Amino acid sequence: MIVQFFNQMPALVVILPLMAAPLCVLAHRALPAWLIYAVVSWAVFFISCLLFVETRVAGQVVYEMGGWAPPFGIELVIDRFNAIILMLVTGMSAMTSLYARKSIDAELPRERAYLVYAAMLLLLCGLIGITVTGDAFNVFVFLEVSSLASYSLIAMGPKRRALLSSFQYLIMGTVGGTFLLIGIGFLYVMTGSLNMADIAQRLPAVAHTRTVEAGLAFIVVGLSLKAALFPLHAWLPNAYTYAPSSVSTFIASTGTKVAVYALMRFVFTVFGVSYAFGELPLGDVLIGLSVLAMLSGSVAAIFQTDVKRLLAWSSVAQMGYIVLGIALATPEGVTAAVTHMVNHGLIKGALFMAVGAMFWRMRACSLNDIAGLGKRMPYTSAAFVVGGLSLIGVPATAGFISKWVLLQAVLLEGYWWLAVAILVSSLLAVIYIAKVIEALYFREPPKGQEPPTGEAPPMMLLATWLLVALNIAVGLFGAPEVEAARAAATQLLGAAS
Repeated sequence: MIVQFFNQMPALVVILPLMAAPLCVLAHRALPAWLIYAVVSWAVFFISCLLFVETRVAGQVVYEMGGWAPPFGIELVIDRFNAIILMLVTGMSAMTSLYARKSIDAELPRERAYLVYAAMLLLLCGLIGITVTGDAFNVFVFLEVSSLASYSLIAMGPKRRALLSSFQYLIMGTVGGTFLLIGIGFLYVMTGSLNMADIAQRLPAVAHTRTVEAGLAFIVVGLSLKAALFPLHAWLPNAYTYAPSSVSTFIASTGTKVAVYALMRFVFTVFGVSYAFGELPLGDVLIGLSVLAMLSGSVAAIFQTDVKRLLAWSSVAQMGYIVLGIALATPEGVTAAVTHMVNHGLIKGALFMAVGAMFWRMRACSLNDIAGLGKRMPYTSAAFVVGGLSLIGVPATAGFISKWVLLQAVLLEGYWWLAVAILVSSLLAVIYIAKVIEALYFREPPKGQEPPTGEAPPMMLLATWLLVALNIAVGLFGAPEVEAARAAATQLLGAAS
């Protein structure tokens, strides 16, 4: 029985949230739907941890769906790279499940809450599917599953602008998905296969054709749009701002990271480093866009008055750090990218949870609305401060670890001007985080609008501080994380060669 369970883990991690989503709808009530969501989230997180351990020993876990061998059958593949992303996605879902019940009850009508949990499980299923599938077409299928769930979740936001934000994301997301599908279609035309490992073997014979070059371009643009890489980021600020707080937390922590994972999977393991970064100028293009993202996102964040919108623009900047590591196409650069994908997920999860707790208390989260909350919500405010310091990259925080690894990677390649860009972007982060801290601790609330006193519910605080504690733990003991990221980078680049 136990052996059978271990053998079926790659399939279970996808199937459990997919099967649980309709159960939430059948439950038709908030509490049982939340229980289903929480139990499934923690179950797939536990399975993800087991798969991570197994990949550390075996290097790779392969599961053939229905017993059909690839390339004709669909396979699920978990290696040292996507096992890390899988743990991030399922772990953030587990943390969000602790946070979501009180937050959703406060922001949405109780009779609609079960629909939120069902959509969250579909979103989880889609993100997991993108992460573990070894089939190029199924990347698109699971991307659409996660996208459709995201559109509906954003539209459920408490403000009317949520509908417009969801529609804007739907239009841009559809364009991104179409670009990805066209790119995959070009690869299928030239190779006759949809299995990514099989495509990688067949591609060198036709790599110099216009069709393959166009396929790479379509895939990179489509996934860059999903990852909100500058200048394809226009959907992100509104989506994060007007979605329910629990949804903002989960999507900000995982959605763009999984899109970047898919981009890395195609570029490194399907097309290969020598082709994408050697024969084609993909590295130069991504370096330029990543620097623009780091600087423009940080500057835009400085001028925001809504804290959720400020954090959303910050995410545009942080994606620049991740893509910069990818663009270097070196073991050190890819290590930095993987490390920052995980650390940024932990950072943004903590920050959006803290802001969501402020929204729970104030029903708003502009700088004026949160003025003076440092004294009235001391634990929530302290969580935001620690998360903000980690976002800046202060030593002894998770953000410092990944930025330090990235600085080492760019300096090793002799790109001192990129190191300057990273430092400038970090200094700009000091400004917009300081704006929030100043409002929390050094600004008095508007006259006649004395804010209520009291912390958010205990479960919301627990989830927030668990992520804060992880930020500090990674900052103090970051060596195992960097070692796991380096092993993932080595395996990824080894496959790419």
